Amino acid sequence: MVTVTPLEEELRRIAGAVPDPELPVVTLEELGVLRGVRVERAGRDAVTVTLTPTYTGCPAVETMAHDVEQALRDHGVARVSVVTVLAPPWSTDDISAEGRRKLAASGIAPPRALHPPDGPVPLTLAVRCPHCGSTGTELLSRFSSTACKALRRCTECGEPFDHFKEL
Repeated sequence: MVTVTPLEEELRRIAGAVPDPELPVVTLEELGVLRGVRVERAGRDAVTVTLTPTYTGCPAVETMAHDVEQALRDHGVARVSVVTVLAPPWSTDDISAEGRRKLAASGIAPPRALHPPDGPVPLTLAVRCPHCGSTGTELLSRFSSTACKALRRCTECGEPFDHFKEL
């Protein structure tokens, strides 16, 4: 078992508070892409941050790394190394409850839980409209403003919206 120091907890809060560059309504912690923060030397001399992108070809990972490096340097870390790891792979189940709430509040339908931590997998495949709550929605395009989202429209209120696809 890895022991996490109070300094590592503090630095994780700082790195985790960085907004996702493609979905700035959620932080890297809420999105679940921040996997770890490890102090390599005493004090704030050297820190390694581990990120797992939402998918292998995610174009935002370089921006995430840059933004995390900048946030930690602004808080006195001398050397920041950001490492991208692909295993275990990121899943939409990694998005926190707060992240899902923020996505919905911003008009993006959050992904359905594939493996809910507190119960059975829901049997419905319906996507709920983030505007009116209706499950009467239709797919307009498998891709939207980013590859991880699909474009849908509500058949009740008529509003188009992004749906964060399940992975």
